[in-house]
Amino acid sequence: MIKYCLKCKNCSLEFVSWFSSSKEFDRLKKLKHLNCQNCNSIKIEKSPMSPNLTNAKKKTFEQNEQKLREVKNKLKNYQKFIKDNFEFVGDNFAYEARSIHYNKKKEKKGIYGKASSEEVKELKNEGIETEIIPWFNDKEN
Repeated sequence: MIKYCLKCKNCSLEFVSWFSSSKEFDRLKKLKHLNCQNCNSIKIEKSPMSPNLTNAKKKTFEQNEQKLREVKNKLKNYQKFIKDNFEFVGDNFAYEARSIHYNKKKEKKGIYGKASSEEVKELKNEGIETEIIPWFNDKEN
């Protein structure tokens, strides 16, 4: 595959397109199958394009790794906030959430714990506010 920067001689629009080879570009141009996206002109020329010499895959991988670390750190900060400010109810999350929601006399408090996706869906259908966040064990990096 080869990428060319193309320029319309009619309206001066520049755009990028991929071709299987340089011969394929020449063939499509000769058959008048290349046209401008803006004015539909067939007066399309290749313009010089500088090669990309960096290792794009490695750079993209490193950028993704950095973003992943940032997201994971934010989630760990949320997790710490939750542990410090809410009561852990373990596997009884759905029961405790309903108990707080429906018992008007019971003190409203923040809780966290474990619930299946079906339990969370049922809670939301009942109008009980719940959120799911990814949870990292303390042992995980």
